[in-house]
Amino acid sequence: MTPFLVRGMLIGILAGVLAFGFAKVFAEPKIDQAIAFEEQMDKAKGEDPGPDLVSRKLQSTFGLLTAVIVYGTAIGGLFALANAAAYGRVSSRPRVTALLLAGAGFLALYLIPSLKYPANPPSVGQPATIGFRTETYFLMILLSGLTLALAVWVRQALVPRFGRWNATLLAGGFFIAVVSAAILILPDINEVPESFSAVLLWHFRLASLGTQLILWTTLGLLFGALTERQLQRDLEEA
Repeated sequence: MTPFLVRGMLIGILAGVLAFGFAKVFAEPKIDQAIAFEEQMDKAKGEDPGPDLVSRKLQSTFGLLTAVIVYGTAIGGLFALANAAAYGRVSSRPRVTALLLAGAGFLALYLIPSLKYPANPPSVGQPATIGFRTETYFLMILLSGLTLALAVWVRQALVPRFGRWNATLLAGGFFIAVVSAAILILPDINEVPESFSAVLLWHFRLASLGTQLILWTTLGLLFGALTERQLQRDLEEA
């Protein structure tokens, strides 16, 4: 278990570094533009911008790098544990298992929650509602992740009666129904000013999507490849 965990965390660090490079090039310029828009709005209202507790330069370099590495390390460790539990149950090939789990993680932990609460630049939104917005977003992540896990269990329970293909369709329908209900029930949050550039918002959300896609793709490809290579070495030495 320990080599699995260490491998996952190391790959998570690498995935975080790659995600940082993408976010630095594509997301950070959009954040700068959003901050400039916020400052213009404050000036129009006659309000002075608040003091910067941390400089923007530090936020966009060392701060961003630290955040994505910590996130990548944590996700990598959890991803390794999930692979250890799923290996042999999902597939007998580590590459297939890792890619399927990476796709599931991207879907449940990012894509589905983003359908309800899409990414916005940090300067967009009311400071007074940041706690509420954070709570609802993480609630959506929790519901999506738990529903996916339950859908996997439902599929396994239905396979003996309906076969793999039909069980997969039924479990997929269950997942879609539950997350759709969650999207409809949870409160809507739309604090983007009407005058905010729709093009800028779209580009930022695409950059956020790309950052997550790079992280999960790196995890799936590298973890599966390295694990499969290690298993082959162990068989040759046995």
